[in-house]
Amino acid sequence: MSFFHGLSSGKNTQTLRSRRAHEGASTQYQLRQYAEATLGADSLKKIVQLPEGEDLCEWLAVNTVDFYNQINMLYGVVTEFCSPKTCPVMKATDAYEYLWQDPEKFRRPVSVSAPEYIELLMAWVQSNFDNEQIFPARIGVPFPKNFVPLIKTTFKRLFRVYAHIYCHHLEIMTELGLESLLNTSFKHYVLFAQEFELIDKKDYGPLASLVANMLE
Repeated sequence: MSFFHGLSSGKNTQTLRSRRAHEGASTQYQLRQYAEATLGADSLKKIVQLPEGEDLCEWLAVNTVDFYNQINMLYGVVTEFCSPKTCPVMKATDAYEYLWQDPEKFRRPVSVSAPEYIELLMAWVQSNFDNEQIFPARIGVPFPKNFVPLIKTTFKRLFRVYAHIYCHHLEIMTELGLESLLNTSFKHYVLFAQEFELIDKKDYGPLASLVANMLE
């Protein structure tokens, strides 16, 4: 899995590949770095705004990579407690089960365990990152016409990892002293999604009230 490298802000136009994180550093240490960088900002709402002169697709691409890395790390904290035995289905409360579907292996929606769902999801997202027809590695190369719809699907699916953590592993995050980091990351995610209309309100499901409070 990839790991979070840093916030996307200002007019940073580094290529996506150069922004991929280096593996090996402590997950909790990197999470704390993220929280300090974010909480030290004037406003999360300002951070998510498209910088003047920045290409929208490039901004969406870079931030999607960053959020993917954040979520990878957050889930990495609870993987020891999230197994096919403890989490036999991918859900957020008993009211919301998330089925997996992809064009290669599972063409029809299928119920899988939470760790399998998240592994399939992360592999699917990473495969899109690695596909230069979707995520160009060089600045100036045009993004595909279906790029924004793909980002919307990606955000909707990655949200489900937050939902699973909040609904089934929040106690672990709290015991480890990482609840505030989870909240900061999720609020950043929600504000970014709202800024660019990436997630429909109905898709917030089990976290709808939490999202509403954050947006207020």
